[in-house]
Amino acid sequence: MKIAYKITDLGMRTYYEFQWELGKWYETTGKGDLCSPGWFHFYNDPLVGMFLNPVHAGIENPRLFRAEVEGKFLDDNGLKCGYSRARLVEELTVPQISPVQRVRFAILCAKKVYKEKEWNKWADNWLSGKDRTKESAAIAESAASAAESAAKSATIMARSAEESAIYAAKSAVFTSEIIINTAKSAFYATESAAFATESKKIDLIGIARKAMEE
Repeated sequence: MKIAYKITDLGMRTYYEFQWELGKWYETTGKGDLCSPGWFHFYNDPLVGMFLNPVHAGIENPRLFRAEVEGKFLDDNGLKCGYSRARLVEELTVPQISPVQRVRFAILCAKKVYKEKEWNKWADNWLSGKDRTKESAAIAESAASAAESAAKSATIMARSAEESAIYAAKSAVFTSEIIINTAKSAFYATESAAFATESKKIDLIGIARKAMEE
């Protein structure tokens, strides 16, 4: 039996007020895109799910469950996945993620695909704790925004693993002022990279683990 992870609100409800019960099997069609009613949404890793919750369901005071899943399967580049049959089997402790850890997650995602020298210098200084000032973040954001504008001249943008980094980084922007002041440059940098780089696999689980080290 495969295992996945589900985030619900305090009443064990999810999208469109769908009601879950512990131990009960649910089944859907496994048809359509991942955002359609044909799929139940899950995460491959609980920590990734909690980092991405702000940009996906945006559930306040979430609850976290381990689930048994089977049937049809659809993956979204590691961001989330869908199964056609599932049941929640155990409630887990929700990981507590600090604003600093969310910023680390955003920057580490961006660094996987964005190689501009000055931006990466700022990112490394921020990650090491050497320089976390708003002034240096603003400079890095300007450089990333300029690169973004140039990259958007590209005519084709494929749905790829780089987009995983976009949304992962973007999720950090929704939490607090400190993230808006520091992580938004990581989001812009990663967005531009989706236009400019070839597809590559992003290890979001590994990034999430590393982001929690501080």
